[in-house]
Amino acid sequence: MGQAGMTMGQTVKSVLAVLLMFSSVLVSRTAPSPLPSRLETYLSSVIKLSPTERRRLTDGAIVTKLLEADASKEIAVFGAIWMDAPIARYLEALNDIEHLETGIGYRSTKRIGTPPAIGDFAAMHLSEDDVRDLRKCRVGSCDMKLDVAAITRFRNEIDWREPNAGAAADALFRRVALDYVAAYLESGNQRLPAYRDKSHPIGTGDEFRSMVEGMKEFTPFMPEMRPYLLGFPKVVLPDSSSFLYWQDTTFGLKPTLRISHVTVREGKEETVVASRMLWASHYFWTAIELRMLVPDPARGAGFWFVTVSRSRIDGLSGFTGAFVRWRVRSQVQSAVTAGLQLTKQKVERPR
Repeated sequence: MGQAGMTMGQTVKSVLAVLLMFSSVLVSRTAPSPLPSRLETYLSSVIKLSPTERRRLTDGAIVTKLLEADASKEIAVFGAIWMDAPIARYLEALNDIEHLETGIGYRSTKRIGTPPAIGDFAAMHLSEDDVRDLRKCRVGSCDMKLDVAAITRFRNEIDWREPNAGAAADALFRRVALDYVAAYLESGNQRLPAYRDKSHPIGTGDEFRSMVEGMKEFTPFMPEMRPYLLGFPKVVLPDSSSFLYWQDTTFGLKPTLRISHVTVREGKEETVVASRMLWASHYFWTAIELRMLVPDPARGAGFWFVTVSRSRIDGLSGFTGAFVRWRVRSQVQSAVTAGLQLTKQKVERPR
């Protein structure tokens, strides 16, 4: 009996040990991994990640999510991933944006100098379709996004009967791009082009202001970024740096040229990067991407890369807009995922 009792006692202890071990594993699987407090607040109160999405993120997966937006004209996407590299390495890569943003979705990327010069746009070229469309471009009926002044120049300064009309249009287009950049640097939003490709003008500066003023994503990380973006160049953002660049990208059915302004603000608790679109040749009225780079010493030497992008786009309203909207939302979300994957690969790559 004594031996049997001892054996039974050992068995009970073994069973209890197994149960304790199982329960600890279960708790470790159900208890969320801690995040930096400001990031935790941001993800729970602003982005409103579900417990499943949060767990996928802390387990190392890329998480993207469509956010609330005006369905008639706006697409908004959140994305996040852990980067196993120091923030300084990402900023170094961003500064060399011509190499960082190459590959999927990017046909070419070129940084614009300070001050801008026509040579900065030497590699910017119209597609054959764009040249053909410009031949018949009129105010209120144009297949490219241009303002009245640019449309008038293409009508008055190009002799479309000449055999070199395509090359002349290409050269004029680069001068128009330089004019858009120079006007923005001088006067900010109020000098951004008002698109007259459709019957109703679209003021890109006005659209940008209304979009940004309604964005909750500026808090708690970047309350000073909103007045800077809306007041540039009169409003100065302390401890920041910025540059402009243009890209030839693939989006929708046409290659799309676009010009953007990147601003970097390094802080003690996180670094904030804002990339705003100034002009696009197709589809887009305006767009902005906000990136928060949040260190997490408890996790390692890397950082959380959190991004929110919002864009206002043609063709999302009305009956046909419902079908277009689904496709565009899916395409934008896929582009965010691909961009995060590409950035992670390039930033984590050994040097």
